[in-house]
Amino acid sequence: MKANLTILKAIIPLLGLIIAAACSIFIWKAGMNFPLIIGVILAAVVANSCGWRWNDIQQMMVNGVARALPAVFILLVIGTIIGSWIASGVIPTMIYYGISIIDPTWFVPVVALVTGIVSITLGTSFTSIATVGLAFMAIGGGLGFSPALVAGAVISGAYLGDKLSPLSDTTNVAAALVDTDLFSHIKHMLWDTIPAFLLSLLLFWIFGSFEVASTSMSSGTIDTIMSGLDDAFVIHPLLLLLPIFTILLMIKRTPALPALMGVGLLGAVLAVVVQGTSVSSIVQFMTSGFRIETGIGELDSLLNHGGLASMLGTVGMLMIATALGGILEETGIFDVLTGKMMKKVKTTGALIGSTLLSTFVVGLASGAQFLAIILPARTFVQKYKEMNIDTKNLSRTVESMGTVGINLVPWSVPAVFATSILGVSAWEFIPYAFFIYLVPLVNLLFGFTGWTISRKDYSQEKEQAHVEREVV
Repeated sequence: MKANLTILKAIIPLLGLIIAAACSIFIWKAGMNFPLIIGVILAAVVANSCGWRWNDIQQMMVNGVARALPAVFILLVIGTIIGSWIASGVIPTMIYYGISIIDPTWFVPVVALVTGIVSITLGTSFTSIATVGLAFMAIGGGLGFSPALVAGAVISGAYLGDKLSPLSDTTNVAAALVDTDLFSHIKHMLWDTIPAFLLSLLLFWIFGSFEVASTSMSSGTIDTIMSGLDDAFVIHPLLLLLPIFTILLMIKRTPALPALMGVGLLGAVLAVVVQGTSVSSIVQFMTSGFRIETGIGELDSLLNHGGLASMLGTVGMLMIATALGGILEETGIFDVLTGKMMKKVKTTGALIGSTLLSTFVVGLASGAQFLAIILPARTFVQKYKEMNIDTKNLSRTVESMGTVGINLVPWSVPAVFATSILGVSAWEFIPYAFFIYLVPLVNLLFGFTGWTISRKDYSQEKEQAHVEREVV
């Protein structure tokens, strides 16, 4: 860290990001890529003004992107899985049986639960929102439920899976950045995820009950979607064995990338054998996404998704965000912003609270999940070790705000994506997406009470680091 890096200089990239993000979302309608590039430029200018050479800054960006490459490969493979699973009838079967059990009394909590199951299976909130989430919005509209309430249930279920699934890119990134085993990280997250989701289901049932009396029990929308699925695909419960097999792979701790590639290829085989899809068509579906014209607009928009190409935009944004993260981390910009706060942290509660606040600030500034996870995770990891607090507490905390709580930022990438798919503004669904603010609140409660906070003695690691420094 250069001596002339002041807090005023350090705040310039984040302030620039906030202004550019606000303009891009509300005025330019251009998404988050351009604001992130502005952030990279401002961070590079600040670094250069503090004495870093361009070659050094460029290497910082390369280092930042390199840390995200495993997630990049996972994202690309996930795109192919979506294409093959839709073509094989797996996702249509999940949708078909999911909506067939709906009762208006339990509709809203069922939306959250089914979307959560799909999201855990697929490991991606975006896909579950764009598939079963979209279907539930249509069904909810037909039954007379408030779009904001249904959207809140969809988003709550979607981010249950995004947070908890071993196939989730954010889950893998959070664990890897703090040197925590993936499945230890997931197991530790059950403590905050399960209570928050159960409480969310209760709230959805209560709010849904208020609306049941005024809903119209017209099954036209449900019948249209189900008949359309039945005409376009072979719907059979045995197709659900593939998601079950995926879950078994998770339990067996199969490495994420081989597991994903395997279930993607199995989906392709099922598409050929069960649905009679040609090999050339399945290759096209896995590359460019599934395409079908059923004559039912809602169903077509529901099914026409996936493909490797559909992930390229997300991959591009991820690489820009991690390049920015590389500069902010290696120049010490983020350290300067959090330095004074870190010095005052003496208790576990203050540490968890500071982690949550820092993660939210990065999410507010960038709107990007990965950056909101990466920067606080790398910044706070040493502090957790100094206080002998297991780093899986850190990965759990940054996930609670970086993966889930970031939806509280209306211009964040996840919130904007949900708005574009579900047709409900972030300002409308945020009050009803109970899970996205209950998870951070549960973590804050754990921090100040000490419940579920795991301890670990890092003294040997400290001694080893000291010996290595002496040798150097």
